[in-house]
Amino acid sequence: MEGRQIERTRDPLRVATPLSAFEEVSVARSSLLATSLVHRPRRPWSAGFGVAAAAVAGALVAAGAAAQARPAPLPFAPGEACTYRGSGPLGRMGSGTFAVERDEAAGAGSWLLRFDFRGRVGLLRVENHTRSWFDPAETASVRFTKNERSPFSTRREDVHMDRAARRWTGMKDEPGGAMPTGAPLDELSFIFFLRTLRLDDGDHYSFTRHYDTSRNPIVVRVLGRGTVKVPAGRFRTVQVEMRVRDPHQYGGEGVILIHFTDDAHHVPLRIDSRIPRAGHVTLALEALSATCGAAPPATHAVD
Repeated sequence: MEGRQIERTRDPLRVATPLSAFEEVSVARSSLLATSLVHRPRRPWSAGFGVAAAAVAGALVAAGAAAQARPAPLPFAPGEACTYRGSGPLGRMGSGTFAVERDEAAGAGSWLLRFDFRGRVGLLRVENHTRSWFDPAETASVRFTKNERSPFSTRREDVHMDRAARRWTGMKDEPGGAMPTGAPLDELSFIFFLRTLRLDDGDHYSFTRHYDTSRNPIVVRVLGRGTVKVPAGRFRTVQVEMRVRDPHQYGGEGVILIHFTDDAHHVPLRIDSRIPRAGHVTLALEALSATCGAAPPATHAVD
């Protein structure tokens, strides 16, 4: 991972030991016991013990290798779709959806991360359709598109990332350039990437994983834990601050505050940002459902 943690050093991804690893150890031990019951010529006790110990040790090593070969599952997966209520200085603006889908056309195992927002500011229409083609095995993006329409501007982006060559190409106004990493992210996949972090109190990260070098570093800080009320209810949360460099959206540095569920899934509950000419904009989760978050709502809500 291209990036460093300023205050603490730890692997930001969760490490889970699959149950199958322990099952393999049990099977190996059972096979060893069955073999020992077969009649064999008597050997010195020490020699038999050495053979048995070596067999068990080999089984443990094999089980450990199998556990390391299986990556920890991501806290999101195809089929997830969460709907949010958008509001701004003039009140409710519209609604948006974060979703994860499969897209084999982009390559075997590829996922499509998408964000769609439709609304109005007064009589003027606002739309945002953002896509990120994502490799879950590498936790990296391969393509990014954005079609945005607001009262102030209309913008279209289409970025292809060549991870092997570490270069990205865009449209005419952004021809592309060198990437600082072989595992790039974009503004949409970064939000999903944050969900894979431990997010312990006081954690502070600095990442150089945006495909556009000029938009690095992206600084992430865990502000603390508490509760937040959204249309979906009141929840225990972990609040995260993300500082980004985006000359188009923010005219320089922007600050995004995200309240995630304080559990293993880190579902975004509320996203706050202050955008020049648009003011304070908020996305708040409408409802938890079978397609929003990998766990039942009861594991999230505060009584």
